[in-house]
Amino acid sequence: METIKLQSGTEVLIRPIRPDDGPRIETAFDRLSPRTRYQRFLSSKPRLTKADTRYLVEVDGSDHVALVATLTGDPEQIVGVGRFIRLPTDAKTAEFAIVVLDEFQSDGLGTALLQRLTDAARDRGIERVTATLLVDNPPVHRLLSRLSGEQSRRRFGPVEEIELRLAA
Repeated sequence: METIKLQSGTEVLIRPIRPDDGPRIETAFDRLSPRTRYQRFLSSKPRLTKADTRYLVEVDGSDHVALVATLTGDPEQIVGVGRFIRLPTDAKTAEFAIVVLDEFQSDGLGTALLQRLTDAARDRGIERVTATLLVDNPPVHRLLSRLSGEQSRRRFGPVEEIELRLAA
């Protein structure tokens, strides 16, 4: 667990997700704008099912790692989530995803989550990360540009898959 200060001065606690975070994840999802939901899930997802919620909070800490950011003044309020899932076909590669509530975007939280996720991935022997995102998602493209390492991109219509080799 780590407390950090965002660019705005807001303090958040970044910690591993827990199974009891289900209701907090659902509340955070409900607070996402339709555009942010679409950018994160690549579809217009109106709500999380119970199975979705269970999948998001029940991680093993090795092949599926997830971190949440909560407000230090309101630890029940999740304002960002980042995760990676090791690919079953390639133990050295993981897919990652990050979502930050709209009112906390462009404040350094996505970068903080990404840094901690890539550190955790390296610690678990992961050498490459992939992300599938909309071509029209400038904030995530800026976020990914901050990672050093070799990058490859493949575009499939409005969707792009980016693979990054993690710097040692």
